[in-house]
Amino acid sequence: MPSLFDPIQLGAIEAPNRILMAPLTRGRSTREHVPVEIMGDYYAQRAGAGLIISEGTGISREGLGWPYAPGLWTDEQVEGWKPVLEQVHKAGGRIFAQLWHMGRIVHPSFLDGAAPLSASATTAPFTAHTYDGKQPYAEARAATLDDIARTLDDYSVATRNAMRAGFDGVQLHAANGYLIDQFLRSSSNLRDDDYGGSPENRGRLLREVVDRLIAEAGADRTAVRFSPNGNTQGVEDADPEAVFVPAAKWLSDRGIAFLELREQSPDGTFGKSDQPKVSPAIRKVFRGPLILNQDYTLEGAQADLDSGVADGVAFGRGFLANPDLPERLRSGAEWNTPDIATFYSRGAEGYTDYPALSHAG
Repeated sequence: MPSLFDPIQLGAIEAPNRILMAPLTRGRSTREHVPVEIMGDYYAQRAGAGLIISEGTGISREGLGWPYAPGLWTDEQVEGWKPVLEQVHKAGGRIFAQLWHMGRIVHPSFLDGAAPLSASATTAPFTAHTYDGKQPYAEARAATLDDIARTLDDYSVATRNAMRAGFDGVQLHAANGYLIDQFLRSSSNLRDDDYGGSPENRGRLLREVVDRLIAEAGADRTAVRFSPNGNTQGVEDADPEAVFVPAAKWLSDRGIAFLELREQSPDGTFGKSDQPKVSPAIRKVFRGPLILNQDYTLEGAQADLDSGVADGVAFGRGFLANPDLPERLRSGAEWNTPDIATFYSRGAEGYTDYPALSHAG
């Protein structure tokens, strides 16, 4: 059985271990969504991961509704990413861009007052992070066929820009209640056209977007992230296996680099669900590397590798506070505790100042 510390081939990527850094929104870019120098320090510190998956990175102004998050739709953003990625590669790391369209989670204040785009005219629960604090979400407008065509073009441009900036590949964010997830799951997709109704139709946008990514980056540099079970930001499905198992089979047939699943459990910390995990069923149809995520310890991660349900594990908050997480896992060293107050703040505090083992104590 492989260990977390054994190498793995993730499409075109030769990863030195099976410990991936999960995508983590941090909000350190400019208001124009341009990456800045300190982001290079942050990611380079974590270059010991088998593969880094970047924070969610907007494919368009319409699709990005998080303050100071980075984008990939302008030349200025591409140029901002280049020195960040150079630092990662100089430190020996590998990094994919996570391509993000937030759909109905975009607050109208990011869109000059316009309604956000989604599968259907629905409203997300809770409140949105905005430049003016937290505000209630607004009802989305149902995407027209022209909207969908334009969004597909946005994914193509963002993927092209990611590769131009120097990313090693891209991951489609199809999880956590964002646009693709809003199309996939029945609670938020109320359409009666070719993009709604049956699980196959609800997966149409996913398939069309993945084909756009593959056309720009290649299948061996394209990955996807799902969150198949439970309620995430008001998005859920009564029969996740009917949606996500066929989708995983299709992705397997397309030969993508890997599939990542963020799955909730009854005792989860950031999200709980009694809905059974879908990974065992997906494992039966997805032949490529399957990466699991959510609340993992070293023991739990290795157990899932031993059982064969996972080929690797993505750690999120562990990497947030521990730039040298693979070494801490290997040595059994204590983990730094993340400071929630600085998750989305500006500057180095709670970002690049977490101590590595050589400087701890």
